[in-house]
Amino acid sequence: MQQVQLSDVEARVYDAVAALEARGQVPYPDLIAQECGLTEEQLQSPLHLLTEKNLLHREDSPMAGLDFGPRFCAQQLA
Repeated sequence: MQQVQLSDVEARVYDAVAALEARGQVPYPDLIAQECGLTEEQLQSPLHLLTEKNLLHREDSPMAGLDFGPRFCAQQLA
């Protein structure tokens, strides 16, 4: 299996998403930022890079008219 190299910030963001999911919390950007000690602005680039690397995927609100913003979920590794 191929190993993906992550920067320190990317690893912290990925770990924050996984921790939020493990606790049953929805990984919205504001909670991810709080969990890993970044501002939401600082979080944008690592979220984008992790999505490009297929480690996170973005989900938009499934209910019309009830948009709390995107959430980012960790990909389940086989």
